[in-house]
Amino acid sequence: MEIELATVAHAERVTDLWVDLADEQTQHDSHVLAERNRSSVADELARHAVTDRLVVATDGEIVGFVMFTLDRGSYEMDVTQGVVENLYVVPERREEGIGAELLATAEARLDELGADTVTLEAMADNLAARRFYRRHGYDTHRVQLEKPLETDTHSKEGE
Repeated sequence: MEIELATVAHAERVTDLWVDLADEQTQHDSHVLAERNRSSVADELARHAVTDRLVVATDGEIVGFVMFTLDRGSYEMDVTQGVVENLYVVPERREEGIGAELLATAEARLDELGADTVTLEAMADNLAARRFYRRHGYDTHRVQLEKPLETDTHSKEGE
């Protein structure tokens, strides 16, 4: 298994994996429409590859990836935050330590870029992901709450 910085040539395969990730997250109530975001994600992945902010795990083929960046929010903060935007390992290769290696590599790169802390998001009911991140030192920092609004003009699809 090799963990390496991705190239733009990797972006097409990683885009496919991102679509798989987004599809998988719908079982945890994600609202992201995987296929409809393919083009914009492909562009974003290519930008991350060019700026050395995309890492892949390869074993003859790409079996996982992590993308990350520094937070460039509009607020002045007392820390520089690194952000792990997506981390994914193909299901048949999970529990082999690949995700841990990808995460450690992203954290090391973010440290080199000047991050003081690293943040990431996981779906609230994705217990496996939350356990994984807790095992690697992540703790709840902020909670996002959601409430569906059902009115005559904004009802759930299909009703």
